[in-house]
Amino acid sequence: MLEVEATLKRFRDYVIQQSRSNLTRTNKNSSKALYNSIDGEVVTEDGFSIVGFTMLDYGHYQDKGVSGKLKKYNTPYSYTTKMPPAKSFDKWIVKKGIAPRNDKGEFENRKSLQYAIARSVFLNGIKPSLFFTKPFEAGYKKYIDVDLIKAFGQDVETMVDYNLKDIK
Repeated sequence: MLEVEATLKRFRDYVIQQSRSNLTRTNKNSSKALYNSIDGEVVTEDGFSIVGFTMLDYGHYQDKGVSGKLKKYNTPYSYTTKMPPAKSFDKWIVKKGIAPRNDKGEFENRKSLQYAIARSVFLNGIKPSLFFTKPFEAGYKKYIDVDLIKAFGQDVETMVDYNLKDIK
């Protein structure tokens, strides 16, 4: 199953690379934490292979989006009664360069800005970016629908040739 495993690894590498590129291109790569967390593994056991992907939990919300109280998206996630914690936006505010500063250039209190952003996210939600979904679907069409069938055929042919040599 050498060709099948190689094809699955190309699929994994394609999805990871494209997902990371999408994060960077869409400016959703503030801390690089999500970018660096995207990973994949091809596991082969008893002649079967599977590809698994992992990322930080909030990556799912960035990818699929979250419906707000006022603005709805086609997503399984939504804010219903609870606002996201305002303090979770503190580092993001600084990294985006929107933290308020005084005349001396020192950071000022950001609590009201944190609250305003949290309230906006609660009301308007998070628009789906599909940074992972699109590469996964494109990679599936490219590598799984087409190349995997060819790779499986090549591996079967190799096994038959190998077994015929043992018989002779």
